[in-house]
Amino acid sequence: MSIGRLVESESDERLAESWVRHQYRALSDGEKMSIVHIKDMGIGLIRAIEAGVPRGREASLAKTKVEEAVLWAVKGVTDG
Repeated sequence: MSIGRLVESESDERLAESWVRHQYRALSDGEKMSIVHIKDMGIGLIRAIEAGVPRGREASLAKTKVEEAVLWAVKGVTDG
């Protein structure tokens, strides 16, 4: 995988090469659906924060925590 090339997180193409992990496993269809759902929910919450919370430190922290929650949730799915 070259830098700048985009691969969908639920795609099996991510198995080809990694800069960090040495091994990936193929995900089941259910795991792929879970990842998409988790990320969609994260995007929805970030959009709600952007629409309803005034810009500032609190909004920035809230969005960062959503991103972190998505990261850990996806990691939980993929490490299983």
